[in-house]
Amino acid sequence: MTSSASDVRIGIVAGGDARQVQELERRPIDSLWVGGHIASRNPSPEAMVGLARLATLTERVTVGTSILLLPLYPPALVAKQIADLDRATDGRVMLGIGIGGEYPQELRALDIPIEERGRRTNEMIPLLRRLWTATEITHDGRYYPMVDVRIHPPPVQPGGPPIIVAGRKEPAMRRAALLGDGWFPYLYSARRYADSAATIRAAADEAGRELDGFHWLVWVFLNINPDGDTAREEAARTMGGTYNQDFKPMVDHVAAAGTVAEVTTKLQGFYDAGARHFVFMPATAGGDQRPVLDRLFDQVTPALHAHAARAHE
Repeated sequence: MTSSASDVRIGIVAGGDARQVQELERRPIDSLWVGGHIASRNPSPEAMVGLARLATLTERVTVGTSILLLPLYPPALVAKQIADLDRATDGRVMLGIGIGGEYPQELRALDIPIEERGRRTNEMIPLLRRLWTATEITHDGRYYPMVDVRIHPPPVQPGGPPIIVAGRKEPAMRRAALLGDGWFPYLYSARRYADSAATIRAAADEAGRELDGFHWLVWVFLNINPDGDTAREEAARTMGGTYNQDFKPMVDHVAAAGTVAEVTTKLQGFYDAGARHFVFMPATAGGDQRPVLDRLFDQVTPALHAHAARAHE
């Protein structure tokens, strides 16, 4: 973890380059993340293979999926792979999950009806935890029935790695509140994050569920440049290439892009809204990420840690 006494954690979405991963782990960060798809519009890795690569290349940081599209996978396979990776990393895995749907061809390729993806995920989350007990289980579920199945050895982390629910809409918030170990939205403003946190807390309270130890993450496109307009333009181009839409009118609302002062203020707003674990995707439109990361770690994150420390005085 970082050396700061604040409750802020810093993560970076890492590419597949081994040297880049090792350079990132030498930075003052807490986590590295990898996303992926099976059949998307843009070329991308598969998330579980990417996670295995991060597990192999790192020694210190938490490694996680951002995200694994859970309904695309059989639960026994996910349980086994994640248990093995958690053991290989001595308990450094976090499982970020979502339901997908932005690329319907992925679901068609794996013969998963798109309208079932949420219900399948809701059934699978508690099933994964049962499988991680390393005891023989029988599950009489609608989508994943199984008899006398034992996945062992278990993960290192008691009960298995945290399952962090990603998403943007209310069904995902309820999934996080009732089934997940954390919340991991993307393309959010600080105000929307605060609203989502209130929704999650209300849903958990209504269900009588305590959120002690709950992980409050946020996934943020990042660009820091002395020329704030350049930072915003590069971030908008990056997001446009990812999501095939024009982000210029909304980049200020859904990314942390601008000068050091502007980005610092935005991230402090997320902290005040409830976010504690920041996962940054450098959005440099294919350019060198290192200057952005230098500014992040030299100037922005120290100010963010100081802001968090003041909040606890």
